[in-house]
Amino acid sequence: MSEESHRIGSRLNELLVAAGLEPLGASVCDRFGEYCSLLVRWNARVNLTAIRDEEGILSRHFVESIASARALPVGIDSLLDFGSGAGFPGIPIALCRAEIAVTLAESQGKKAAFLHEAVRVLGVGTKVHTGRGETLGTQFGCVTLRAVDRMQEAIIAAGLLVRVGGWLAPMTSIGELEKVKSAAGADFDWGRTVKLPGSDDRILALAQRKVSSRA
Repeated sequence: MSEESHRIGSRLNELLVAAGLEPLGASVCDRFGEYCSLLVRWNARVNLTAIRDEEGILSRHFVESIASARALPVGIDSLLDFGSGAGFPGIPIALCRAEIAVTLAESQGKKAAFLHEAVRVLGVGTKVHTGRGETLGTQFGCVTLRAVDRMQEAIIAAGLLVRVGGWLAPMTSIGELEKVKSAAGADFDWGRTVKLPGSDDRILALAQRKVSSRA
């Protein structure tokens, strides 16, 4: 990895510690630095994220996604990042939780192209599905989603992709949580929520699928 990637990764670790989180190991830290550099370069010509500066990407996207990755229950073997966008939180999960086979689903072609490039550059064994998550013909041990359009509709579709015993893990807000629960329906048991750093309102909500009543 380059000196630039190392510098960015070191700054990320400073932000993690400031948020009360454990720092990353050196190798993973440098890969996050490479990811950030790639994202900044692509953002200059493709609208991947509204937050475009390095510090904002680190403090909002990366710290929040890393916190979510660490909060996911143990035992998850496969995960779908539904509407992955620029790869949050799917790529950070792949970097932090190597035991989880991650798939990124993104229907917008330019964003999907970025995801393919990020996966190649970072050397992670992550699959990219260029299309809507609903078109995947499989279920996963966990489905996560963050900042997707029409969240309540997305929750309904995402819930169908969670296998029985698996987890639905939306990154949402306290104010939207009841709407998210209602959209998911009676198939899910909602457990703890995890407060995400950098905001008084942002949370990771966790729900386990208990039945398979919907087809």
